[in-house]
Amino acid sequence: MSKILIRGAKVLGGEAQDVLIDGEVIEAVGTGLSAEGAEVVEADGKVLLPGLVDLHTHLREPGREDSETVLTGTRAAASGGYTAVFAMANTFPVADTAGVVEQVYRLGRESGYCDVQPIGAVTVGLEGRKLAELGAMHESAAGVTVFSDDGKCVDDAVIMRRALEYVKAFDGVVAQHAQEPRLTEGAQMNEGVVSAQLGLGGWPAVAEESIIARDVLLAEHVGSRVHICHLSTAGSVEIVRWAKSRGIDVTAEVTPHHLLLTEELVRTYNPVYKVNPPLRTERDVHALREALADGTIDIVATDHAPHPHEDKDCEWAAAAMGMVGLETALSVVQETMVDTGLLDWAQVADRMSVTPARIGQARSHGRPVSAGEPANLTLVDTAYRGSVDPAGFASRSRNTPYQGRELPGRVTHTWLRGKATLVDGKLT
Repeated sequence: MSKILIRGAKVLGGEAQDVLIDGEVIEAVGTGLSAEGAEVVEADGKVLLPGLVDLHTHLREPGREDSETVLTGTRAAASGGYTAVFAMANTFPVADTAGVVEQVYRLGRESGYCDVQPIGAVTVGLEGRKLAELGAMHESAAGVTVFSDDGKCVDDAVIMRRALEYVKAFDGVVAQHAQEPRLTEGAQMNEGVVSAQLGLGGWPAVAEESIIARDVLLAEHVGSRVHICHLSTAGSVEIVRWAKSRGIDVTAEVTPHHLLLTEELVRTYNPVYKVNPPLRTERDVHALREALADGTIDIVATDHAPHPHEDKDCEWAAAAMGMVGLETALSVVQETMVDTGLLDWAQVADRMSVTPARIGQARSHGRPVSAGEPANLTLVDTAYRGSVDPAGFASRSRNTPYQGRELPGRVTHTWLRGKATLVDGKLT
């Protein structure tokens, strides 16, 4: 059935309206709409948003299909309301050539659950010594515009400068994992009082902040774009705020878990809370929320990092870093930003769809919910509250820090170019 009538949805959280989808596009938005033969979805005051866009997802394929595949990862994305995800390059082999990024791109198209835009590595093998085939990846079928060695920092200033200069040719962006490696050797958690009490190696805030400071100055010097991945400290917020005040072309993201969780959880020694960058202090959490609200931080990105059971069910020091996040991101944002009054739903759409699509040049996503636009949409029951049960996740991995935690909101429907990928909370 090519026509779908969404009846009584609060578009971007506003007044209830009807939205008529015809094929791959939105035909009309208004009140009292009707369409003969259309499938009717009774929205009952649920919030309708443009399909979410995640600029920072780990799909693990190729090479770690025991953690996630493009298929399972995109199913998780659709469950969370996403219609596009950007897949990080730290796969095996690394996505540092046109061949690998094209493979990931085609796997995404075959899945049919959301669009997958590969992110290319900045350096060969993520080793930080030689630039990867940036131009070839951009010219490939995948059309790569975002480059990152995420998981590792491009710590060599000369390499970083060359990358920033190179991507200017096609308005690309370098997304930096800001972590000075010499300052974080042996790090297990945030450096501070708690790490001292627990006897765990500390990951100091300055290790993030020093790289961000360097890179915004490099971006200013060469006139290029830099994006800061998973910003996590109050000091980093102030550096980005300063850079933007100077007109430097910098954007930044925050993860849902850094908006909600703190280092105090590490006292449990439960490796599910081990992540890079680490969970920080309560002060950092509040600074991140305020920065997302005032636009200093541009977007929310999940850093969805799936791991198999054996990589997390072990002692803290041996555990892998990372958390899954695609299926809980919107709920965490509702709890930390909407229910606290820091953002309204139109601003959530900006931070989780419009702006990430703009940064990554995903031009058919993050579009207005209006006639003639692509029907990439997500419907959210904001009144719902329920406990997180990872057994029901679509992701292949279960390493969520929210197991058993009550969170608000539930995505009930997701449409990708007018095709339902999620209906009544169940994947199609």
